[in-house]
Amino acid sequence: MLNCKTRVWVLIAVALFGLGTLPVEAGLPAIPGLHRHAKADPHRGPATIVAANPLAVEAGIEILKKGGKAIDAAVAIQAMLGLVEPQSSGVGGGAFMMYYDASTGVVSAIDGRERAPAGATPDMFLDEHGKPFPFVEAVRSGRSTGVPGAIAMLSAAHARLGARPWKELFQPAIRAASQGFKVPERLANFLGEGSPFPPTTEIRALFSKPDGATLHAGDVFKNPLYAKTLERIANEGPRALYEGSIAEELVKRTQEAPLPGTMTLKDLAAYRSNWVEPICRPFRQYTVCVPPPPSSGVTLLEMLGMLDKTDIAERGPSDPQAWFLFAQASRLMYADRDRYVDDPHFVPVPVERLLDPAYVRSRAQLIGERAGPAPPPGNIINMPRGKDTTNESAGTSHFVVVDASGNVVSMTTTVESVFGSNRTVGGFVLNNQLTDFSLVPTDENGPVANAVRGGKRPRSSMSPLIILDHEGHFVAALGSPGGSAILDYNAKAVVALLAWKLSVKAAIELPNLIARGDDYAGEMDRFTPEVVAGLRERGIELRSGRAENSGFHAVVRHPDGTFEGAADSRREGVVKTLPAER
Repeated sequence: MLNCKTRVWVLIAVALFGLGTLPVEAGLPAIPGLHRHAKADPHRGPATIVAANPLAVEAGIEILKKGGKAIDAAVAIQAMLGLVEPQSSGVGGGAFMMYYDASTGVVSAIDGRERAPAGATPDMFLDEHGKPFPFVEAVRSGRSTGVPGAIAMLSAAHARLGARPWKELFQPAIRAASQGFKVPERLANFLGEGSPFPPTTEIRALFSKPDGATLHAGDVFKNPLYAKTLERIANEGPRALYEGSIAEELVKRTQEAPLPGTMTLKDLAAYRSNWVEPICRPFRQYTVCVPPPPSSGVTLLEMLGMLDKTDIAERGPSDPQAWFLFAQASRLMYADRDRYVDDPHFVPVPVERLLDPAYVRSRAQLIGERAGPAPPPGNIINMPRGKDTTNESAGTSHFVVVDASGNVVSMTTTVESVFGSNRTVGGFVLNNQLTDFSLVPTDENGPVANAVRGGKRPRSSMSPLIILDHEGHFVAALGSPGGSAILDYNAKAVVALLAWKLSVKAAIELPNLIARGDDYAGEMDRFTPEVVAGLRERGIELRSGRAENSGFHAVVRHPDGTFEGAADSRREGVVKTLPAER
């Protein structure tokens, strides 16, 4: 359970400063317990950054070398990711952040999830016959874009926890956007003819050579429009994005056909990024902390709780029974997630019931000896709810920062689909987060929990993690992109780290298995034939190519106080550690 000190300080923070932080505010008073500096330590620890692109890591390192804190580096990393990995995240998207304060041991969370415009309606993704629009058509529409939250979130975090000037944090990305950078292979692949998500003409026009030719890996690309946007955000603060000419252009672009949206300048100006109490629960001898709903981290904790009721820890990654247990717990987890997790400001989310030990035990008891039909959700709320039809995409990134004082940021950030809605403003892409709602708002059983409503935040699978030991000391921070598969990706890494005692690199390189309903996806080239055969004997037929590859980034703290970072080989992430200052 979350220790009392953690709970008290987070509640004090909420009581003193409320849940909302204006995106245009700066220089807020420090929150007691969240931003209390420790006494100077002559033996400063190592700083470590893991992110999806080397330039993003270098941007964060540059800020840390200037005396920046983890939050400062996070701002610089996000600004750079929007330049070098625009298909995944950016200033036009949203995020969730977990933060560990080394001086107090307090874990906190901040919600930067996008919100639906006030004019959004439950039927806005239905045609005149009441049928949902084709998914790609819904994604690439004006209706799919929610009010972006990443910049407001970072501003709120920086105002309370940062050390360097806001303006300074954008300089590495502004410099790279103005002078140019070498196009990474992953970006080039998504822009090329063979892309699994072919971009629109608008995306190709923005991300192209000066003569309009397609970018290839290694080409030098400049994005002066993005540099100008960052310069304004750096100089004016978040106000530059949520008010003024950039906001006007953003609203205008979302209101254009096809399927124009309803976003207004008032929607942008009204956005708030919320400090929220994290949800923490035990797994093995550790405490795992995640953001609360609309993040789906609550059901990730439920899944870990189910697995803790099995003998999975006595097994290992070469044992088919271990993966069978994992798959069956996953199916139960997704059944509950799809039925019950939503924006709690609009729909009751039974967090305590989902994590009640007796309920978790009852769900774990449904894991039999062979895989059966898709399990139904547990009956824990006395109200009818329709079947969820949400189709999550996977244009997302995760990074971890540990600064020299031991403060930690674990942040998952996204524009939703690859290149978001494929509409652009000011050199950046607009998100399509509203297609994270269920396109069908109701069925014969009643309203769907994750249906669209004005001002509502769509459910998210993003669940950045921070793990503590039994004394409340930091142990690990990790997360991954991957759409709805994020929950299984993160669960795999936690089981491998804490139950199987693998190294952080070995844990994230284990094969991925995603089990949801009657669908079992797995990395067939990474599983051994014995595991595949053993799963088949237990009624599980793995299929390949059914989910986006993970992109884990993680940092762990060893008992001797040293830190180790690891990046998923499936993508382009890197790790860099600064030596401790003496």
